[in-house]
Amino acid sequence: MALLGNLTASPAGVATVLRQMRHAQRADGPASVLAVGTANPPNCVRQDEYADYYFRVTHTEHLTKLKSKLNRICHKSAIKKRYFYHDEELLQQHPEFLDRALPSLDARMDIAATAVPELAAAAARKAMDEWGRPAADITHLVVSTYSGAHMPGADLRLASLLGLDPSVRRTMIYFNGCSSGSAALRAAKDIAENNRGARVLVVCAELALIHFRAPDEAHIDTIILQALFGDGAGAVIVGAEPDSSDERPVFEMVAASQTVIPESNHAAVGRLTEHGLVFNPSFEMPALILENIEQTMADALGPLGLSGNWNDLFWAVHPGGKAILDSVEAGLRLEPTKLAASRHVLSEYGNMSGATVIFVLDEIRRQQSLGDHGMGVLLGLGPGVTVETMVLHATGG
Repeated sequence: MALLGNLTASPAGVATVLRQMRHAQRADGPASVLAVGTANPPNCVRQDEYADYYFRVTHTEHLTKLKSKLNRICHKSAIKKRYFYHDEELLQQHPEFLDRALPSLDARMDIAATAVPELAAAAARKAMDEWGRPAADITHLVVSTYSGAHMPGADLRLASLLGLDPSVRRTMIYFNGCSSGSAALRAAKDIAENNRGARVLVVCAELALIHFRAPDEAHIDTIILQALFGDGAGAVIVGAEPDSSDERPVFEMVAASQTVIPESNHAAVGRLTEHGLVFNPSFEMPALILENIEQTMADALGPLGLSGNWNDLFWAVHPGGKAILDSVEAGLRLEPTKLAASRHVLSEYGNMSGATVIFVLDEIRRQQSLGDHGMGVLLGLGPGVTVETMVLHATGG
């Protein structure tokens, strides 16, 4: 009100007041990661048993060649186990999830409407417990998923489950695929830095049920998806100007950028159909990343003076698969230890799409593999091929 009272008829006076208002609205300093939480559903399947499990629950054990192929893919995947919301009992109740001749989108959406926000809430509660402040202090909520599409969405249900204030400002991000976790964090950084006092809860949650279906000799992509993806949720609380009395920042979010590898928009594409999400993984994606990752990182990090000395940084890379991590490692000539956190998460959980990079961030702080000066990169890789880059500074919180 005091600023508005200073308005005068002159354009210069109005411009001055507006600048003062904008300055008052913005935080002094960069956003930081204040807490991290992760969650998985209880159904765990070991990767060395997955082919037997999958062909049994889909009643397709007669497809012996496909089963042998899935066994080989699982063996080479570098994954030890994965977690799933769906189990044999649920699949028995929904034969339409297995039969390509039957529409199943409505049933998948009905399950996701409840399961996605509940899984998201489990991860968010862990982050909020670590943060230590009441739910009412959350001012913004950013939720990302491709496992459901509703109005109102999973964000509203999640806000209710967590007891967030009705005035919390909600943003939904749908169908950004494996780069969605990084995109959601980029949005949270912008929100926190442009809204003084904001505390942003970011949650990514995914269920492989959205693209689970029986094998088919005409659709080899199906068993590749079955070998890689699992279920999980990751949550991060983001804020600028942390309160030293009760907040301990883990990483400063120094800078964020997004780009697309040239001529790659055909890679890793998907669409929502009456049979669920049909996703076509790209066999070209590892080669595209290998050929372009160093130039992409140079463009993103060069203005910050961080280009070239890649092994001086820590790396939180989305583990889309073993071949993806191998391509990043080779393209940047990284020492094997640099992707240890990403490989560990891939081994223990598989690819949980956008949530996975939050698991990697959590693992990096557990390992404390932060390099000499605590500078690092969070790297999201998704359909497009979209590359999301965020420079982080470990603060020791």
